[in-house]
Amino acid sequence: MARRLRPVELDFVETAPLRLVFAAEVAAPPKAVYAALADDVAGWSRWFTGVSRSVSTDGGRGREVRLTGGTRFTETVLAAEPDERYAYRIDATNAPGLRALLEDWRLTPTDGGTRVRWTFAADGPAPFRLVMTLARPGLGRAFRESVRALDRRLAGE
Repeated sequence: MARRLRPVELDFVETAPLRLVFAAEVAAPPKAVYAALADDVAGWSRWFTGVSRSVSTDGGRGREVRLTGGTRFTETVLAAEPDERYAYRIDATNAPGLRALLEDWRLTPTDGGTRVRWTFAADGPAPFRLVMTLARPGLGRAFRESVRALDRRLAGE
């Protein structure tokens, strides 16, 4: 059953006990990347590794996400700044160990497209933080593969 997490705000991205930050560049402009993140929530399952289903809720102010292993998240969108930032916190999940989680996507224009930076800001007991720190290389690989898949998807549109 889903557990409620501690509600955090945008400042948590800087103060979280665990912060994993990843970045990659895509050829698509920020407008297209932002649209894929914020407007086409259902499309996440076609490019983000591990997402099997994603639905926008509450008129775009929330999301429900299911991962391929059965983990579920109910989320609240905290920042939707067109072409620049998309951030959400997890309100409830069936994942063990989490106390708080916020994901922050920042988009910066580059000469060749967009720099995408994803920050995974979390809190949990020491064993959770250790496991997530050890999982960092895998999360980074999943992020890079996902961003490449998104870039291919956007190039085909």
